[in-house]
Amino acid sequence: MDRTVAAVLEKALSRLFDEPVKVTAAGRTDSGVHASGQVVSLATGAAFPFDRLALALNAVLPADCSVREAAVVEAGFSARFSASRRTYIYAIASRPQRDALTSRYAWHVPEPLEVNPMRAAAAQVVGEHDFRSFCSVLPVGRSNEARSTVRSIYRFTIEPRVGLLRLEITASGFLHRMARSLVGTLVEVGSGRCSGDLAGILAAADRSAAGPIAPAHGLYLAGVRYDDGYDSFAEPPILCR
Repeated sequence: MDRTVAAVLEKALSRLFDEPVKVTAAGRTDSGVHASGQVVSLATGAAFPFDRLALALNAVLPADCSVREAAVVEAGFSARFSASRRTYIYAIASRPQRDALTSRYAWHVPEPLEVNPMRAAAAQVVGEHDFRSFCSVLPVGRSNEARSTVRSIYRFTIEPRVGLLRLEITASGFLHRMARSLVGTLVEVGSGRCSGDLAGILAAADRSAAGPIAPAHGLYLAGVRYDDGYDSFAEPPILCR
């Protein structure tokens, strides 16, 4: 069985609270995807000094998992269903030679990428659209709303950084592998292999119309925003240079 962040957190929390604990995460992270701003919620009846929970958790969590802060919230709060928007960041190392120190945290693309065509293409998907073409698995639910592939993208930026290209996408929600499908298609645009007609790809409503899925290891769940104004956003360390 694959090791998951949720399972690691649940094991640590169960140890601290001396009871079984299940967590709800704000967003899914496929195997290999990172998170700098993930939010999880849980319910417990344990008596615990919750103002010291983050410190206690970091004392028992493994080195590759850490908690920034913890808070007591109102009953009924859900990290997933109470969220109003989520932000993903993707890191690309666009250079001829790969860098061993960043190979686990950025997608190495050996060819040069033209940023302006990528920006023009990204602008076409901002707004409310049917993202069926950028979804590898259709959502399943009991209602039409749960099965909908319509989402709203509020922000899509592409910025060169020192040795890296930083793509940021903020949306109402993301379909399965939607962010990675968008990034993979934009890399095709930046390399000249795709025309940049993302509006046409959206209209096709067919996954085969879009480009390849970008690798998981360059993607970060960077922030989750809630209606009360709280935003968990944190820049991925690889881009804080």
